[in-house]
Amino acid sequence: MKIKKRNKVIIVLLVVVFIAYVMQLNPSVKGHINNFKNKLLGKTLNREFKVKIKSANLSTDYDIDKVLEDIEKFGLNTVNIPVAINIDSLISDNMQVDKNSEKKAIKLIKKLRWKKINIILEPYPWIKNGELYETQWKPKDINKFFWNWRNNVLKVLIDDVAVPYHVDALNVASNFVQMEYAEGYWCDTIDFVRKYYKGLVTYRTCWWYTASWDKKTQENYLKKLNNKLFSKVDFISIAAYFELTDKDENTVENLKNALISTERYNREQNIKSEIHNFNLKWNKPIFFGELGFPKRNKASVEPWNPLPSSIVNNKEQARCFEAYRSVFEKENWFLGFSVFAVGKDGMDKNYYPSEESTKIIKEW
Repeated sequence: MKIKKRNKVIIVLLVVVFIAYVMQLNPSVKGHINNFKNKLLGKTLNREFKVKIKSANLSTDYDIDKVLEDIEKFGLNTVNIPVAINIDSLISDNMQVDKNSEKKAIKLIKKLRWKKINIILEPYPWIKNGELYETQWKPKDINKFFWNWRNNVLKVLIDDVAVPYHVDALNVASNFVQMEYAEGYWCDTIDFVRKYYKGLVTYRTCWWYTASWDKKTQENYLKKLNNKLFSKVDFISIAAYFELTDKDENTVENLKNALISTERYNREQNIKSEIHNFNLKWNKPIFFGELGFPKRNKASVEPWNPLPSSIVNNKEQARCFEAYRSVFEKENWFLGFSVFAVGKDGMDKNYYPSEESTKIIKEW
């Protein structure tokens, strides 16, 4: 009788273990478990969007200790962690996750586990060893590109990083100017991601411009606005390098006005309204997935340019941050921002926030 009873207990235990194993293999179950873990860890980035994101993008060469220091320095609740994706050229349709970069990301995520810091994971195109920009990337075969991006990049990052380390949000792509038009492919890609990953999904679109005197720019903006890929994400990310003025230096008031009607080339672009339209169109919160300005004169002229001038100007960078803060901070459709870029400082880090900017960011 004792042997039969013991055998029954063993069988029950084996069944329980088997069920637990099967449940772990189920992405939906894993997703619920990860969401529960994140709440226990005090994280705030979830589908309720009750707490705004205060983030920073990390330089690809970030130092882990410096990241931990910068989180405190800027008062962040989120970090955008890049994983380099090795790409040979601007026409390549194949790519691979850089394993050293992936290991470094995992090491940092482990360090952040008990610090109540949300994680946004980003596959970062590293084209020709970082010499070329993703905005210029135009794969020769769009079909191969999407197959490889899904299977060689997104699925790998989901399996290796996003699911096992319960990442809060996955950025499926950033600044893919030459591929964004393929809305059907992007919708399928986001559906593919959601099969395996149950956290938040976003896509970061690149800044744009319209001019009151150029109908073509207005048509291009409407195409971007109506792209169905935005219907698939949980929140819409924008790399906010909008060209504001033609001046070397500006007052905060001047910059605030330029966000309503840009001075650059007398375009009169209403940036705030055009951004808000994405929220009105898709009913999704808006997040500045990159917000940065070089510590230089002309920071508002070409924010996307790390060297718009040879003249260092820490205060102009700070005024740009303050203008964005004043215009967007209190809008209920505005989810937050991510400062570009921290985690490494030095002579070549023109975007790293100055002391004056740090004060603005800390208080935001």
